[in-house]
Amino acid sequence: MNLAAIVDDHPDDAVALISRNKSTTYGELREQVAALRGGLVGLGLEPGDRVALACANNWYFVVSYLAVVGAGCIAVPVNPSAPSPELASYLAVTRCRALMAGPKARTSVAGLDRSSLADLEFLIQSTGDSQPDAVLLDDLLGSDPAPVVDRDPDDVAVMMFTSGTAGAPKAAMLTHDNLLANIEQMTAHPGRQQRADDVVLGVLPMFHIFGLNVMLNLSLKSGSSIVLVERFDPASAIETVTNHGVTIISGPPTMWSAWANLPGADLNAFRTVRLATSGAAKLPVETAQLFEDRFDVRIDEGYGLTEAAPVVSTASGTTAPRGSIGSVVPGLEVRLVDADGADVLEGDSGELWVRGPNVFAGYWEDAEATEHARTADGWLRTGDVAIADDDGFLYLVDRAKDIIIVSGFNVYPAEVENVLIEHPAIDACAVVGVPHPYSGEAVKAFVVLRDGVSAEEDDVIAWCSERLARYKCPDKVMFVDELPAGVGGKVLRRALR
Repeated sequence: MNLAAIVDDHPDDAVALISRNKSTTYGELREQVAALRGGLVGLGLEPGDRVALACANNWYFVVSYLAVVGAGCIAVPVNPSAPSPELASYLAVTRCRALMAGPKARTSVAGLDRSSLADLEFLIQSTGDSQPDAVLLDDLLGSDPAPVVDRDPDDVAVMMFTSGTAGAPKAAMLTHDNLLANIEQMTAHPGRQQRADDVVLGVLPMFHIFGLNVMLNLSLKSGSSIVLVERFDPASAIETVTNHGVTIISGPPTMWSAWANLPGADLNAFRTVRLATSGAAKLPVETAQLFEDRFDVRIDEGYGLTEAAPVVSTASGTTAPRGSIGSVVPGLEVRLVDADGADVLEGDSGELWVRGPNVFAGYWEDAEATEHARTADGWLRTGDVAIADDDGFLYLVDRAKDIIIVSGFNVYPAEVENVLIEHPAIDACAVVGVPHPYSGEAVKAFVVLRDGVSAEEDDVIAWCSERLARYKCPDKVMFVDELPAGVGGKVLRRALR
C-alpha cells in the first residue's frame, strides 16, 4: 500500500487542482507526480528518508508531497514563512536529507547555514532565482517515471511538527494507515461524505494537519477538485467561492469571523456551499450564528489534533447543538477520565482520551514524550477536557495543556520562552495566551530583565520575529520584577493570565 495511491482511480480528464488560475487534471497530476518521483529516486533518495516541504498552498506542494510519499520517503511539511533558524531546527530534528522549497520559502532558505545541517544533501527549488547548488523542479519533472513504492501500513508517511508545553517542537509520526484510516472515518461519518463533483476551497495551510488530511488527502481520495488559495483575503476568497462554485469549505474560526463581519459582502456568495466546517480552535457561537443569519449557511464544528491524524469528532450530519463538537467518528473509541486515569461519572467533565487506527505512531526519536502522550494500551491523552450530553454529543470545556491557539495554530509556551530567554537582557520569562478579538488568542510575554540591563518592548518582539514564525511571536511584552511561582518553583501561568 501507499498513501500516494489516493489519486489513482479517478478519470484522466477530471480536474484535481486549480492553482494560480491554472487547472491540473488527475491524469496530468499522475504523470507529473510519476516523473518527479523518478527524479527523486534518481537523486538517490530512498524509502524512509525524510524530505522537508516548505511550500505554500499551490501546485508545487501537492506534486512534491505526492512524489515524496510515493517514493517511500517521509514528507515533513513545514511553514514556508518560518524564519531561517526555525526552519533549520525542523531540518535538524528530523535529519532531513532533502528540502523541497517553493517560492515563498526563498528568503528563509537563503538564510540557512547549510554547513550546520550535515544530513541535508539536496535543495530542490522552483524555477527562477535559486541558490547555485539547488536542483530545479523543472529538471526533475523531465525524469523517467518511477513506480509507487509499496509500503507497510505501519510505515511512516508524514511527520508533522507539534510540541509539548515543556520542550522543543517534536515531530509526530503518522503512518500510511493512520492517515488513510482517518479519511475512511470521516467518510463513514453521517453528513461528512465527499463526492467527486465537489469543489473544495483549499485555504487551510497544508503544513497543518487540518489542511493536509481533511482538506487535501480527503479531496484527492474522493476525486474532488481543490481550488488552492495561497493567502487568505476575505474579499478575494469570497470571489473565489462564487467564481468556482465551491461546495465545501473548512477553516478556523478566524476565517468565518472575517467573512461574517465583512462589509458589503454578497449575501448569495455562498449559495453553492453544501458543507461548512470549523476546527483548529473553539468556534464562538456568536460567530456561527452571525454567519448563518447573513449567508444562510450553517457551520458545523469539529475537533481533532495532529496525533489523531486529526479528526476525532464532527457535528456534520448530526443534530448537535451549537457549541458542540459533535459525535465521534466511526471506528474511534473515546473515554473521559479524571486525574488518576479512571472514567468519570456520567455527566462529569474529564480529559478526553481516544483510541483507534488513526492514532499516531509516536514522536520521532522521543520515547519519553510518546509514553506521556499515549498509554501502553493505545489510548491517546489529548490534554483537552470535555463533557458529553445525554445524546452523546461532546463539548470542550477546558484545556489541560497550556497551548495557546492563534488563528487555529498551536503555540507552545516553552518554544517561545526558549527564544526569549536567549535575549541578552532577559533573566526570566513566561508566556501565556490572552483573548484576542480576531485571532482568538494572542501571545503575551512576561519578562524579568537582568540587573542593570534595559530593553524595549519592540526590541524583544523583534528578537522573537527573527527566530519564530509570526503567529508565535508575542503581541505584548510586560516587564515585571518577578514571576509568580508555586511551592516547587514552577511558574503559575494561571496567575499571569
